[in-house]
Amino acid sequence: MGVPTREEDGWARNTGLRVIGGGHTVEMDWPDLETVPSYGLVRTRQDLDETLARHAAASGATLLEGHSVTGAIRDDAGRVTGVTAKRVDERGRATGEPEESFTAPFVIDAGGVAARLATAVGREKRGDRPMGVAVRTYFRVPEASPRYRDTMMESHLELWDGEPGNSDLLPGYGWIFDAGGGLANVGLGSVSSTARATKLDYKDIFARWMQNVPTEWGFTPENQVGPLRSAALPMAFNRQPLYADGLLLVGDSGGMVSPYNGEGIAYAMQAGRIGADVVAQALARPNAASRERAMQAYARTMKAELGGYYALGKQFVRIIEHPSVMRICTRYGLPRPLLMRFVHKLLSDSYDRTGGDALDRIITALTKVVRPA
Repeated sequence: MGVPTREEDGWARNTGLRVIGGGHTVEMDWPDLETVPSYGLVRTRQDLDETLARHAAASGATLLEGHSVTGAIRDDAGRVTGVTAKRVDERGRATGEPEESFTAPFVIDAGGVAARLATAVGREKRGDRPMGVAVRTYFRVPEASPRYRDTMMESHLELWDGEPGNSDLLPGYGWIFDAGGGLANVGLGSVSSTARATKLDYKDIFARWMQNVPTEWGFTPENQVGPLRSAALPMAFNRQPLYADGLLLVGDSGGMVSPYNGEGIAYAMQAGRIGADVVAQALARPNAASRERAMQAYARTMKAELGGYYALGKQFVRIIEHPSVMRICTRYGLPRPLLMRFVHKLLSDSYDRTGGDALDRIITALTKVVRPA
């Protein structure tokens, strides 16, 4: 996209993943692939959104701030031809000005998990797809802390209410990673194999976890930056069709979160790139029928890229949502290097779809033999 990703531009880089569980700690570098470099990039969500919005505007997009979309405009045939919107203040409250209408050849719902436009036209979420819940906050990390500018993302497969092995095991898994600017992103989540919401008190679980982390980490109330925030994570294309009747779904609105790890940003950006290419192709066509044929490539391409991978992820969730099974996998799986390399590539989507090593080829083959999500 041409967005600078240097450290001086506000990005933090990480080099791999540290997994902790079952009495084991395993560190694995990110694979060096033909298609992906051997490092990760991190930015706070607020900074990322601002960076992308300004870059889009500089590239020719019209950016309307202080507006909130209220609904879809549809023609007599039910095709989405635009949106209605109201002006809002900096707190998101309506200003009382008249509602505005905007029309376009195609409309994209990239509005997140609420999927306001998709829901308005009757595209309900599917109950047979995994749903996750995550909470997170930021901590200002003291320079003396071992967590300061840690180049490894860290995943805690077990959260203990006290000393590991000598206290109660809390539900879910946790993460810690450097977010740049002296901040650490700290959070936890859980997942269900269906759309049912998990009935857990995440704020309480998070507080109990933080009470028992080492004091030298500096994850204290006075170092916390901002409140603990939560979000639902719709997974594995849980809202379909991804395109129909003039409306295209991107990111959480189409349920594009990974069932393996709760990652959503990368897939939303991938969908945005593919969607932009498809829309550009459609707009070059001479008539409506031809444009609609071109738009069918969006869902087909997204499912070809991710459908098999997400389908495997659905089976993965059915396994790990059972704590007893997860404990066995953690205790006996982490010490096995070859198995962990395979799991690392699979869960982080760090494998080459064409070529690569034997593990890449096995994962690719598995994604092709399952029915796409």
